[in-house]
Amino acid sequence: MPLQANMTPFITCAVTGSGGTQDRSPHVPRSPKQIAESCIDAAKAGAAIVHCHVRDPETGAPSRDIALYRELTERVRDSEVDVVLNLTAGMGGDIVFGETEAPFPVNADATDMVGATERVEHVRQCLPEICTLDCGTMNFAEADYVMTNTPGMLRAMGKKMTEMGVRIEIEAFDTGHLWLAKQLVSEGIIEDPVMLQLCMGIPWGAPDDLNTFMAMVNNIPEDWTFSAFSIGRNQMPFTAAAMLAGGNIRVGLEDNLWLGKGQLATNAQLVEKAATIVTNMGATLMTPAQVREKMKLVKRAPFAI
Repeated sequence: MPLQANMTPFITCAVTGSGGTQDRSPHVPRSPKQIAESCIDAAKAGAAIVHCHVRDPETGAPSRDIALYRELTERVRDSEVDVVLNLTAGMGGDIVFGETEAPFPVNADATDMVGATERVEHVRQCLPEICTLDCGTMNFAEADYVMTNTPGMLRAMGKKMTEMGVRIEIEAFDTGHLWLAKQLVSEGIIEDPVMLQLCMGIPWGAPDDLNTFMAMVNNIPEDWTFSAFSIGRNQMPFTAAAMLAGGNIRVGLEDNLWLGKGQLATNAQLVEKAATIVTNMGATLMTPAQVREKMKLVKRAPFAI
């Protein structure tokens, strides 16, 4: 594949995530107010899109509380800063099995597995411009935790998202996920224009070496818009790699806590660093308005309940 750099990329900031990072950095936002403020700061630094999870404001643990999503959504929309809102729909598919000789019953305290309707209810109520769809099941490096997304579940969730008028961002953690995503697009469950996020370096999905990355890039249909990221120390190198491969950029505290050795980052600092890398390479960052036009996004008010 010839090198075709994207000279007008956009930056997504993944603001807080659902990992157990809340006690590893004071900059990981917990409450809807803190998450919204971090979204606003990231937008001011150059992010066109903010990708959001919510957390328990007291403990920082990941949450699916719809009231927290609604508060976050309203705070971001009520601010004077324009940014495209992208909410996760990856929660509610977690299974943690018991010991290897007795996998059942599953670990009830750690398992969070619910139906398709409940997994997307916060999307229905908040009506973000974008929501994510994790296109596959995957082992994670944390004990016997499995991120569970069956084809039937993905079809059900995808249909509901499309009917809501919310643009789906496919999240592909491995090559098979990309394969399944193409099938969902061919079935009309995911509509054009198609958005894709390549999630690299997450154990045990696709490793973040450039051979694997380019193998995935080379299997993306030409008319799809893709972004890519890696976690930890390779977050910033992947800023350049994604742009050079023709894609867009994701950074943020969901994927990496560090600005440099021994220096904990804020979301705004990570966005600023990524923006500096790509603009020094001669690129011009897209604005939220330009992303909306390109991806045919619709900005709506939350659903009245």
